[in-house]
Amino acid sequence: MELIQVLVAGIAQGCVYGLIALGFVLIYKATEQVNFAQGDIMMLGMFAAFTLIAIAGFPWWLGALIGIAITGLFGFCLDAAVLRRIIGQPQFAVIILTIAVGFIFRSVAGGVWGADPVSFDTPYGGMVITIDENETGRTVLDVAELAIILGTVVLVGALYAFFRFTRIGVAMQASSQNQLAAYYMGIPVKYVISLIWGISAAVSCIAGILLAPKIATFDPDVGFLAITAFAAAVIGGFGSLPGAVLGGLIIGITEQLAQAYLPGEYARSIAPVSGFIIMLVVLLIRPDGLFAQIQRKKV
Repeated sequence: MELIQVLVAGIAQGCVYGLIALGFVLIYKATEQVNFAQGDIMMLGMFAAFTLIAIAGFPWWLGALIGIAITGLFGFCLDAAVLRRIIGQPQFAVIILTIAVGFIFRSVAGGVWGADPVSFDTPYGGMVITIDENETGRTVLDVAELAIILGTVVLVGALYAFFRFTRIGVAMQASSQNQLAAYYMGIPVKYVISLIWGISAAVSCIAGILLAPKIATFDPDVGFLAITAFAAAVIGGFGSLPGAVLGGLIIGITEQLAQAYLPGEYARSIAPVSGFIIMLVVLLIRPDGLFAQIQRKKV
């Protein structure tokens, strides 16, 4: 049925928003900084995968893994070489710096790969699953959308296990709660924060690789998708990892429902901004976000 198709498409789109929002939240929890270059880091990861898969001829799975690793290393080095230099500066300085870095990334990507849309093949690109219905018709599900949902579930589970059961994951949680106390306990806080930037970049790259077959082609401006993901992080509560995913799902499903069921002119005008409308409502009713009460810092 059409509703099932719309919901699956909305969940898949919401998963992409949620993964990018996770990158925002990971960095914010650790440093109380907002990385407005998050979408452009995702874009660089997509182009890294494109270079390895479409140009160098690597198998999709190998090119994707190497692209994720390269993007994660890039995020680590970005913090170690650039962001660490402005520790202690006002938040405004960090915002301006990350916005400027994002512009630089887009310009570099345009110079290296050009402004024309590109793509790379995936094992499941263009595949669909048809579910027969009786008198109500049939349901056709895009395998790319199902892959996004499955990949998000696996990644979120892996992140939960990492932060819950590994020593470095626990150290990251400690650093996010109180950097000074973590330092006195022997945790290398600067290194841990750089690792968080690396994980955030890798997660964004995964989001981009999962998104690529759904949108067919992409260009250096694909990073602007992070603006909507930022709204998802705000809706969920900027300090909440579960809230980031939930916020992404809320926006993704709302966008698809608006696009499918509102009259033509309203669908074209309201669907793209529906996430920001929801963000405005949430900020008016619950300024800290839906999950803010779970993520208060411990003293």
